[in-house]
Amino acid sequence: MLGYKQIKDYKYQPNSLWLPDNFEHQNLHYFEHCNTVAYEDLDMSIKINKITKEQSDKIRLIRENQFGDVKGKDIAPKILTQHISAFANADGGDLYIGITDIERLWEGFVNEEAANGHLQAFEEFFPLGTDFQYEFLQCDNHPGLVLHAQINKTQAIRVASNKIPYKRVGAQSLPQNTPEKLKRLELAKGVVSFETELVNVSKDVVTKSEVIKKFINEVVPTTKPEPWLRKQNLLREERPVVAGTLIFADEPQAALPKHCGIKIYRYKTRDIEGVRDVLSEDPITVEGDLYTQINKAVQITKEITESIPKLSDEGMEKIQYPPETLHEILTNAVLHRDYSIKDDIHIRIFDDRVEVQSPGRLPSNITPENILDERFARNGAIVRILNKFPNPPNKDVGEGLNTAFIKMNELGLKAPVIKEPENSVLVLIRHEPLASPTEMIMEYLAKNPQIKNAKAREITHTSTDFRMKGVFNRMEKAGLIEKVPGTKTSQTAWRKKSY
Repeated sequence: MLGYKQIKDYKYQPNSLWLPDNFEHQNLHYFEHCNTVAYEDLDMSIKINKITKEQSDKIRLIRENQFGDVKGKDIAPKILTQHISAFANADGGDLYIGITDIERLWEGFVNEEAANGHLQAFEEFFPLGTDFQYEFLQCDNHPGLVLHAQINKTQAIRVASNKIPYKRVGAQSLPQNTPEKLKRLELAKGVVSFETELVNVSKDVVTKSEVIKKFINEVVPTTKPEPWLRKQNLLREERPVVAGTLIFADEPQAALPKHCGIKIYRYKTRDIEGVRDVLSEDPITVEGDLYTQINKAVQITKEITESIPKLSDEGMEKIQYPPETLHEILTNAVLHRDYSIKDDIHIRIFDDRVEVQSPGRLPSNITPENILDERFARNGAIVRILNKFPNPPNKDVGEGLNTAFIKMNELGLKAPVIKEPENSVLVLIRHEPLASPTEMIMEYLAKNPQIKNAKAREITHTSTDFRMKGVFNRMEKAGLIEKVPGTKTSQTAWRKKSY
């Protein structure tokens, strides 16, 4: 088990985190950035927001679960820091203070000053800023102010006032106070990666493999395998690390059984779940080094999806998914899965969708909502080394998922959906067409008074100006829209037809 030490930020003394002793210096930005943002806003007053009785009733009766909890105002601030730590170390959530636990009565603080003890504790360990936001809620139908803490999933592990990190599991905030629990939390948050662990096999598994011989010959012919692997920190203490084994062993599954395979299933159904009765054949197992696995899995998935018949106006035709989407999503699963978990990547091919499920939750502060905008590599060495291969699977590092989404839109299909069921990440690639340009424009005009050509092209993914004009003209003839008086040429705007 890695040893722990308390590290205080050299600029902002009040806040502290628990990090492993060998946490590299360049990773200090995990908590330095978090603290910098927070302390810039520390002097801001906490706002009072008025809400309706209906809104207050929803809050009072909120079900305590993975993402929400309510506590009475008399609870000790040190106990509340445990719940905030738990939300921050899991998926984030909302904590409402001033609502009784059992009766669910709104019994808030008499005024803002009455909550000073709570806010002081929160500011010390969870300062106001990007990761933690606070507000008072006031309702004319109920007494006092309820303190609402909104907690986001954080990059670093956050500790409570007792210096112990907690994790939200269902409706419980559980202490991570054993070496095993702390290690699991480290891996889940991406503070450390399993890819750096030593594998109990001979170094020959990677220094004399066919994979390393071919790689050295094609990429770095001026050196030899063993010194190059040591220089890349893929070989240590005469044994390979996990990353080196996964990339350069001819059969990494022999060294890391159940940690690094891919299973492909074909279910002849559109049902939500695939069952044995609709499984077309035995699952296909894809093994080998990661570079080979990615290429094989993409090819097999592409072949299977293209064999699925689809009835159209012109008869039976093949289903088509953008090859870039399949490639990028499968590559992403291999690059960023949690290799400490004994499970394979599962690719399930249905009549109307492809599901890609990889072990481990999203690391750091990455969520399904921000995954296209934020960047974090759980397995930095794997990402870096695979990018050195000829025709690397991760050519555009950090842009893969964005490409997957763009290509679906270009083919007129709905964007993939990303979920986090239990201890995994699930990506649904659905073969469902986008709404027609007419439907998208009418939906936009239901919420906005008018629309111009540029905005219409953006929301309908129409590439050219003249094609969009054609859509507008057809909609005008159908009596759906009309030109906004006084607009013309490039500033022409359209609105819903008024009768």
